[in-house]
Amino acid sequence: MAGVSMKDIRSRIHSMESTRQITRAMEMVAASKLRGAQARAAASRPYFEILYETMNEIADSTMDFVSPYLKERAGRTLYIVIAGDRGLAGGYNSNILKLAYAGMDAEHDIVLPVGKKSLEFFRARGVEILTERCAQASEVSIGDCYSVAKLLCTQFLDGKFAKVELAYTNFASLLSQTPATLELLPVRIAEKKDTRAAKPFILYETGPLGVFDAIVPEYLGGVFYGALCESVASEQAARRMAMDAATKNADEMIQDLNLRYNRARQGAITQEITEIVAGAEN
Repeated sequence: MAGVSMKDIRSRIHSMESTRQITRAMEMVAASKLRGAQARAAASRPYFEILYETMNEIADSTMDFVSPYLKERAGRTLYIVIAGDRGLAGGYNSNILKLAYAGMDAEHDIVLPVGKKSLEFFRARGVEILTERCAQASEVSIGDCYSVAKLLCTQFLDGKFAKVELAYTNFASLLSQTPATLELLPVRIAEKKDTRAAKPFILYETGPLGVFDAIVPEYLGGVFYGALCESVASEQAARRMAMDAATKNADEMIQDLNLRYNRARQGAITQEITEIVAGAEN
């Protein structure tokens, strides 16, 4: 910073202080949103866990149980990719988008982007987009998740695609968010239990298959919503950490600039004293 005037240094200090205020505010907002996202993620888990257990019980209730949701076939894959609406969240967006894109055939598969960053990413690469109804992740509600799940089930049964993969970010802790994929369709049922064990007889109105097929869209909607909550929590955690790091960097730069300013000021004072002494001697 040689040759920079004291006025310029002072201006840079004020600029960094303003930046620090912004990053500190964003960190506090992310921390507040993180608490709410964590609570929603925890509250969503029991519902679809019970639905999954019910699906397994139904599938285990008869030896010849067959559902179109369990059938594997060749064909295209639909990827639901959950990312954020904004940046400034460290590697949150890039990590999940790279993971999803690496596993798909961009010329053959379809994507349902959730979040502005996801939509922009796949639109720029020419990947076929199923719908843009979830382009704003912050506006996706639990009702939207169930509506999307019913749409996916209908098109899966119609043969538009043969598999549905969900790409999201799993929230492990404030310091750890892991991008992951989960296969939604065809539904994976746990291995059948020991048939020799006595099981209670359950009578399903309209039959086991009818109940199972009715539960699947509800289950997928619950999983989708749970993954969305996990991703939102991960985004806020990543943004909080990124803004905390930015705030610390701003503090270091302000400290360095203050040191340079004081040195420049001291140099200017020394120069003035030298000139006064030289003038007095003359």
